[in-house]
Amino acid sequence: MTTSSAPQTTVDEVLAELAALADPKILAVNTRHGDDHAVNLTKLRAVAKALKTQHELAGELWATDDTAARLVAILISRPKSYTAAELDAMLRDARVPKVHDWLVGYVVKKSPHVEELRTAWFTDPDPVIAGAGWALTSDRVAKSPDGLDLPHLLDLIESHMKAAPDRLQWAMNECLATIGIHHPALRPRAITIGESLRVLEDYPTPPNCTSPYAPIWITEMVRRNTQP
Repeated sequence: MTTSSAPQTTVDEVLAELAALADPKILAVNTRHGDDHAVNLTKLRAVAKALKTQHELAGELWATDDTAARLVAILISRPKSYTAAELDAMLRDARVPKVHDWLVGYVVKKSPHVEELRTAWFTDPDPVIAGAGWALTSDRVAKSPDGLDLPHLLDLIESHMKAAPDRLQWAMNECLATIGIHHPALRPRAITIGESLRVLEDYPTPPNCTSPYAPIWITEMVRRNTQP
């Protein structure tokens, strides 16, 4: 006696489920941030959790070019199964900020090719791709800084962050703050650079959230980390 396996979820079924969850109010909010999906992220994550890891389906969902479907694809993919070339192509195709951020945070950071991609993207002429390189560099600054030239990173930030396009500027600013938070010997210089450039000084920050302005960000995180 043979038993048949459960039928696999199809792309059309996932798209239909996401369409049923679409909310115009969510879309309006996301549009202001440059995103174009209408699904509450908690509900989207629940869709992905129910699907579990399905790397082949992830590839099919990615190919739809639908933002909500791509976010699900990221969550159900197997990061170690992607080649460096595939991840590079995906990043260059991921022009929506949320897809870009999730791809870097949830897939590339778990990839065996992360360092290869970090160094390649860091100097890319496309500021969005370079921003991904800087984001991965920030991760290394915090977790495994050996081999990084941190003073040189501060030199680059001091010279280029002020005029950098928004997403690259944000990533460079994060790296500046990360250096200041995790490396006490370089903290005074990081704060001085932040005070001199004044990048994101007036960024609207909700109550009970930390400002992304580097001097405030560094000072607050150091305070929290040193509390008994």
